[in-house]
Amino acid sequence: MKKIFITLFLSLSVLVWCQKVELKAVTDSSQVFKGEIAGVPVTMHLSYTGIADCSLYQYFVDGWYYYDKYQKKIPLTGIYDYGKLSLYNFGNKQKQNSQLFKDQITSPQKVEKTAEIAEMMNPKESITFATDNAKENSITGNFYADKKTLPAKLFTSNDMIYRYNNYLTLPNNKKINTFDFINKHGGNQLISFASGEKGNRVLLYFEHSSNFNACGRCGASEGEKGYRVLYFTKDWNYKNYEEYLTESCLDNIYDTQKIKSKGPEIIQFNIKKTQSSSAYTLTVNKKNASVSKLK
Repeated sequence: MKKIFITLFLSLSVLVWCQKVELKAVTDSSQVFKGEIAGVPVTMHLSYTGIADCSLYQYFVDGWYYYDKYQKKIPLTGIYDYGKLSLYNFGNKQKQNSQLFKDQITSPQKVEKTAEIAEMMNPKESITFATDNAKENSITGNFYADKKTLPAKLFTSNDMIYRYNNYLTLPNNKKINTFDFINKHGGNQLISFASGEKGNRVLLYFEHSSNFNACGRCGASEGEKGYRVLYFTKDWNYKNYEEYLTESCLDNIYDTQKIKSKGPEIIQFNIKKTQSSSAYTLTVNKKNASVSKLK
């Protein structure tokens, strides 16, 4: 009987342990990409080195690439501009011209003239990639050297270097990153998770900037705040999510009032009327990992 009890206890302990959900925030400031130039395999390492003006969608990068066969690092400097990568190797003047290049790009208007500014410094090689012609798992571009133009490719669908990753570790050895399917802003905090007849739910609270461009609309605001409910199947395959704002510069949601609730598991908010929606009450149930909206 004692052995049976111990076995049952251990089984339940393993079951509880397997049902653990965790969230870990990791900010990346560098990325390693695999790709090819004229069909020859290459590896590229790029690091974020600061914004050009006031947008986190426009920033400088430094790094290197090498042909996988030889692994001799060739230095690069350049700029990430809303998904477009422009990279340059200035040969023997790499350090000097890299600094000169950065000193001259001080505004979004100057970012638009990146190629023109770089050409004045006679780059030995240049590589460009653009996400507007990206396919599902690759981003195409061109390699320029010795008056030749060769096709280039990165084996990724996202060439963003600076990333706010929020990794959710789920049961059944599963792991997802909210960066990939919610938005690029991160700022999520794990509140709770629960299971129901239709599957599993994870409740997140979030706070993040309204706009990566501090010079754009809502760029200087306190940001977006609210809750997200992520829905999963019974075996923890991701399905979709719903978002509920409590404050928002983009949606003009201000002066939200928190209602005194009956217990610690329930949080309620009075959301005032905006130009696009009527007033409503938001009820957050932490125990059930759910959010309801009542007009």
